[in-house]
Amino acid sequence: MPLKFELCPGRMIGGNNPCFIIAEIGQNHQGDIEIAKKMIKMAKDCGADCAKFQKSELEHKFNKKALERPYTSKHSWGKTYGEHKRHLEFSHEQYRELQQYAKQVGIFFTASGMDEMAVEFLHELDVPFFKVGSGDTNNFPYLKKTAQKGRPMVVSSGMQSMETMQRVYKIVKEHNQNFCILQCTSAYPLEPEDVNLRVITEYQKEFPDIPIGYSGHESGINITVGAVALGAKVVERHVTLDKSWKGSDHAASLEPKELAELVRSIRIVERALGTGLKRMLPCEVPCHDKLGKSVVAKTSIPKGTELTLDMLTVKVAEPKGVAPEDIFQLVGKKVTMDVEEDESITEDVVDSYGKKAKA
Repeated sequence: MPLKFELCPGRMIGGNNPCFIIAEIGQNHQGDIEIAKKMIKMAKDCGADCAKFQKSELEHKFNKKALERPYTSKHSWGKTYGEHKRHLEFSHEQYRELQQYAKQVGIFFTASGMDEMAVEFLHELDVPFFKVGSGDTNNFPYLKKTAQKGRPMVVSSGMQSMETMQRVYKIVKEHNQNFCILQCTSAYPLEPEDVNLRVITEYQKEFPDIPIGYSGHESGINITVGAVALGAKVVERHVTLDKSWKGSDHAASLEPKELAELVRSIRIVERALGTGLKRMLPCEVPCHDKLGKSVVAKTSIPKGTELTLDMLTVKVAEPKGVAPEDIFQLVGKKVTMDVEEDESITEDVVDSYGKKAKA
């Protein structure tokens, strides 16, 4: 069974615990703290477990030329990429305000630390877990320092190879036992043929002692529900209040109705996963009683006759007789009384009848 650990206070993940659902607000708040609060409340109302943002200390994430690069996209909030990012970046005090608001509405709050200094701030903020975005997954110095802080970690794997993820696993595991890896493809929006859900099962084989999850950027909810059916223990989806808003992430995000439906569908799938023990369930008994078949006599069989297979057939019968899977055990045994054609072969009319132990 996959490792279980406490991702947030009182909230275990892995094993048979419910899938942990992260509503990735990211920077879809348009740089407006009131919109950010509405999105936190929306995530809570829709049933998500956690509202997540993205925190950067811009001079530590980007070099000067990257910040000075002209940014003329229709999604731009400034003439340069630096101006654009500064518009979307909340201050430390605003993060504290959002954290307090999330606490008031009753939802876990965290952020992706997009650089080492952002991780330092989030550690000071006392977030329940660190999210490592795909862009930092192969940033091994960052990964080591983050793991050493001792908080649980959720690590996305977009743009990475299996060989890189094996190294990621070793680096984090050396310093921190409580982490999970999410299958992710870094495209916005993501086409179904690029999702590669089978990587989830490959991760489960490669890293059997940690939970595996899924971070999706596709349209709709079906693929994410499929990830849960494959065993994803954490899922993350971008959310928005309006897909038509300015910003490149909105098109790959879920609006409130979709998020609520995703949560509902995941919980249904979890109920449907069951225990893995195959047996007749109580709910199946009425169907079995009505339509379950039995062994019956194909011809009249006089008392003392040794049964052969050509004397027997299988039908829905009253009363219930020997189960069809045991028909071969009847061959060679004698009947202890006359059996009429089309009559049920019951255990009490067969000499020395008893089920053989099944391997």
